[in-house]
Amino acid sequence: MRVDLPEPSPDERAHSERLAELIRAEISTAGGVLDFSRFMELALYAPGLGYYSAGAAKFGATGDFVTAPELGFVFARCLARAIAPTLRETRGDVLELGPGSGALAAELLAELERLDALPVRYLLLERSADLRARQREWILRHCPHLQNRCAWLDAPPVEPWRGALIANEVIDALPVRAFVLRDDDLFARAVGVDESGRFGWREIPADAALRTGISRIIPDASALPRPFVSEYCPMLAPWLAEIARNLQHGAAWFIDYGYPRAEFYSPRHVNGTLRCHFRHRAHDDPLILPGLQDITAHVDFDALVEAGRATGFDAAEPQSQAGFLMRNGLEEVFAAAYAGAADEVARYALAQQVKRLTLPGQMGEAFKVAQLRIG
Repeated sequence: MRVDLPEPSPDERAHSERLAELIRAEISTAGGVLDFSRFMELALYAPGLGYYSAGAAKFGATGDFVTAPELGFVFARCLARAIAPTLRETRGDVLELGPGSGALAAELLAELERLDALPVRYLLLERSADLRARQREWILRHCPHLQNRCAWLDAPPVEPWRGALIANEVIDALPVRAFVLRDDDLFARAVGVDESGRFGWREIPADAALRTGISRIIPDASALPRPFVSEYCPMLAPWLAEIARNLQHGAAWFIDYGYPRAEFYSPRHVNGTLRCHFRHRAHDDPLILPGLQDITAHVDFDALVEAGRATGFDAAEPQSQAGFLMRNGLEEVFAAAYAGAADEVARYALAQQVKRLTLPGQMGEAFKVAQLRIG
């Protein structure tokens, strides 16, 4: 997928080059090639330089992409209806992973207050100091009287807790191993450097861990076309075990784009699912603009359910985002907002928001919601 990308500013280019130098040094130390999972980890999370560690705007119209909460309040108000029973039952907390701009936190708090289901604490797991500041500012602007319920964490709670865990578009940014099935063997996709210093794809023989993982998720690889390029997220299970380790009673909601495994590893996706976003342009080259663009891979929702059950959760069948919103008050939320809209322009914007959240060609089918319960 080739697209014309906007030209980064000189400061952005300089920032990207600093990260590129760090990655080149690690490639050299590794012997000339670096597994893609490590490249993705550095590109997104290298301290002070990675995409999610640096200070540039990521979300909304001025950033690189728009998530459901940035579209407006409809998504958050429906999600509030989904988690309210758990909060009433547990009288516990909300833990949001990767809170982004803070838009979801602010709207959830406001709606949970209207539903008489406020959490004792609203915990935001965010390591970026810049994003923390933006989240505080958003919450102060939109629900200042609830700011004292908010607390920021660097890591999952170390003490036992009860309540609701929320992860909206988080799993897609976990580093993945890239691989290719060819006629003669399985290869890991790695990253090297050419004479001009540019990053390029390399293929190296698959190690034992990758072979074991791929044989488990694709037991009949012979049915797939060759070459078949895809991704695998071995860190999903240990990541989930860590972030939910001390949740003793409650539920977790994971909202992301992805597929059931049979569709993920099918001829339809012969070129894999890696996608990058830079100033609202989507493309499939993760090796350019390190530190300036988001890099994601679709979620294998079967792997998520398996990881949840291995951690002790009861896992429901993932559902489409459209179905989830409909089951959690979309018609009621839309009707109330439409009736209270200031004018025809506001009503049109509301209708467009709902269309983008629910239509099959937009977020409605591409995004799935997985709910895990424990206790």
